[in-house]
Amino acid sequence: MFSQYIETLPLGEWGPMLGEALDMFLFLGVELTALFLIISFIVGVIQEFLPAHKIQSILSSKSGKGYFSAALLGGVTPFCSCSTIPMLTGLLKAKAGFGPTLTFLFTSPLLNPIIIGLFWATFGLEVTVMYASIALLVSVGAGFFLEKMNFDRFIRPEVFGDKPVSSCATSCGDTKEEAPAATSCCDSAPEPKAESNSGCCDATEGVQVNADGTATIQVVQPNRWVRIWKDTWNQFLKVLPYLLIGIAIGAFTYGFMPADLIVKYAGPENPLAIPVAAVIGVPLYVRAEAVIPLSAALAAKGMGMGAVMALIIGSAGASLTEVILLKSMFKKQMIFAFLTVIFGMAILAGVLFNMFF
Repeated sequence: MFSQYIETLPLGEWGPMLGEALDMFLFLGVELTALFLIISFIVGVIQEFLPAHKIQSILSSKSGKGYFSAALLGGVTPFCSCSTIPMLTGLLKAKAGFGPTLTFLFTSPLLNPIIIGLFWATFGLEVTVMYASIALLVSVGAGFFLEKMNFDRFIRPEVFGDKPVSSCATSCGDTKEEAPAATSCCDSAPEPKAESNSGCCDATEGVQVNADGTATIQVVQPNRWVRIWKDTWNQFLKVLPYLLIGIAIGAFTYGFMPADLIVKYAGPENPLAIPVAAVIGVPLYVRAEAVIPLSAALAAKGMGMGAVMALIIGSAGASLTEVILLKSMFKKQMIFAFLTVIFGMAILAGVLFNMFF
């Protein structure tokens, strides 16, 4: 779209790269906005109909079953690293086990059906099994370790909401009048009030005059679908600045970092090829649909298999956009731990692939 127009401008060799960067910014902006809204809405629906205690039971960290359930959930959800965030927020709000929740965060972009299918078609069954085994074991192990180290203390309080939702009277509206002991503010009051507490539980109040001359306050609850959508939209507005900044950086990197440069610094002649490839992979925002064909092309140009695997895990497992989004949910200690796990997994996979392939 933009590339065709920019090619007509006198920008020299910068024109095509700028066009690719702008095209990627538009593509990622539209795609991630749609994904974020859709997935957040789906998570809201799940939270509406699936009780929190059920999610807690399925993804409990009290047994190994919760970790592998989380890995399975991550494996069947075709999310990229960024679109995992709404589901992660929903799991945290539902008080699922912290370790299994992190396992989902690690496995979702690395073991989804798209990337596994492309892996199999491009590199064969043996490479695919080894890749999936490394990603699964490291993800489960990292989730277990970080929970045991009490890293859940680094979750930002705003993830759970500014106010604890203990009852209707305490979670809705900044009313200075205490609710009656026998009823909640969501129930119809026996007597009308001169002033109503509007906005309580997102409901609206009205006074109905009965035939006998008495008045009754009626509370109309909003449609649950409308309420879920409002929550989804409010959540999106909170992360929108982070999303735009991350997309801009990722698109710029995509447009101005040529593949030949990656081969030069992450080729087989470089002893630091594996860690360099892992580091390059994070800012190089590439979705699962593109990372495998790109990696196959780089391997054909001479990049070692270990560096290729490190690049795949670095780019699919984390991205600058995702890190910026996670920063709105976690404190810096957890962000550092997340990046350490992804880099460690990328380097481990790279070393093992260099040994066996």
